[in-house]
Amino acid sequence: MKKIILSIIIFISFGFQAFGHVQHYKDFSYLEYELFRNNKSIGYHKYDFKRDGDNLSIISEVSFNINKLGVNLYKYFAKSEENYEKGIFKSYFSKTKQNKKDKYVNIKVNDEDTHLIIDGSSYKGKGDKKFIVGTWWNHEIIKAEAQISGISGRIIKQEVIFLGKEEVKIGEKTYKTLHFKFKSSDKTLPESKKLDTDIWYEEDTFLWVKASFEKTGYWEYRLKTYK
Repeated sequence: MKKIILSIIIFISFGFQAFGHVQHYKDFSYLEYELFRNNKSIGYHKYDFKRDGDNLSIISEVSFNINKLGVNLYKYFAKSEENYEKGIFKSYFSKTKQNKKDKYVNIKVNDEDTHLIIDGSSYKGKGDKKFIVGTWWNHEIIKAEAQISGISGRIIKQEVIFLGKEEVKIGEKTYKTLHFKFKSSDKTLPESKKLDTDIWYEEDTFLWVKASFEKTGYWEYRLKTYK
């Protein structure tokens, strides 16, 4: 009950404070995360923030490899671009290579500015403008009814639970964070399709600090550097 009450308080606070937009990240130009599987470093995820007046583009690159006894078991590489004008989402594009499998998604706002048009390898059709691309860097995702897969365009209805304030130590630095659990609201999905991810955002800046999930092993994203 305490966690439920605290969740309500936190979400009301988010709804009424001015930092609920991408402009809140105006001081960031670069984020880099190290990716771990079963506590072994396997790759990276980088974000470059490019600004041109009121326009913002976030260029992302993800790369990791899973090896065993010198044999490459799994290779992953993805690049994406996320675009905003005056803090408002306008488009997103990505291409992903999972081993030899190609995935993609193109998302844009329709001409009448009423909904999203999604063209992805898993979903093609309309999307609500309130949905958000699941790229995790933007804390606005905690308020969304659904996130859109940044790999394939699949729409994932979600429930978000605030688990409390926690101190997270990465390297020599300790962050004061807010811990959230993201879960699929559709309980009929097969386990392989269900969302079940923990995300930590820094309390004062809403900088994404850490993520973790279980999928054929224990995975973590840990903030490596930012500027």
